Amino acid sequence: MEQVTLKALASVSHDEFAAILAGPPVQAAAWVAAAAHNGIVEAQAAYGQYLLDGHGVERNAEEAVTWFRHAARRDHPMAMNMLGRCYEHGWGVAACAPVAVYWYRLAAQAGLDWGMYNYASALALGNGVECDRAQALQWFRHAAELGHVKSINFIGSFYEDGWAVEADAAIALDYYRRAAEGGDFRGQFNYARLLAERGEIDNALYWLRRVPHTATVAFVAKMHTWLAASPVSAFRALARDIDAATRPARESRA
Repeated sequence: MEQVTLKALASVSHDEFAAILAGPPVQAAAWVAAAAHNGIVEAQAAYGQYLLDGHGVERNAEEAVTWFRHAARRDHPMAMNMLGRCYEHGWGVAACAPVAVYWYRLAAQAGLDWGMYNYASALALGNGVECDRAQALQWFRHAAELGHVKSINFIGSFYEDGWAVEADAAIALDYYRRAAEGGDFRGQFNYARLLAERGEIDNALYWLRRVPHTATVAFVAKMHTWLAASPVSAFRALARDIDAATRPARESRA
């Protein structure tokens, strides 16, 4: 990795540094690493992400946790949230749901929408903390007020399933619509489901076709199963289209 001196860090302008970060990943990682080692908390959080993703450096989840922890202990909200994710998923550290919740709660209390979402999700599902759907809904609402589309989608599920509120399909539909229009693939799928229940098949198809563009492979597989089992012939046809589109990738992994 390129060696970046403290003198170089001190002399680089904001615009020059931004250009470096937008440039080749290896060069960006070298500068971020230098800034992190020199105590710049934003760089410590960023370098943790670089290490977790293997962006410009060899992927090293254990070292990523170390840098997230440095920044989290200095009250960096996203580092707190990422440390929570590492503990939730066992990235570079032994998985521990209660510790994940601890960091999510701090990130949420610091005002980070992703921290609010992750803390609320844990509360809603009882993952690492006692289930408290009423409190979860409050945190989802806080995040939704900040425009967090995944939280908006989750609120829709509260109204669809009657969690901590009276079940109301019309309100659920509106939240799913907002999440779908905001680009959340789960919101797009949920909005399409409720549209289909109302007989709006063409509108539902429009949103279902958008899901694979941003959804995870696992979610696309889940949607494919739902489509293939549908009594609606247009949905079964879409399942076949998705199967044909993903077959080359599956065969290349075989």
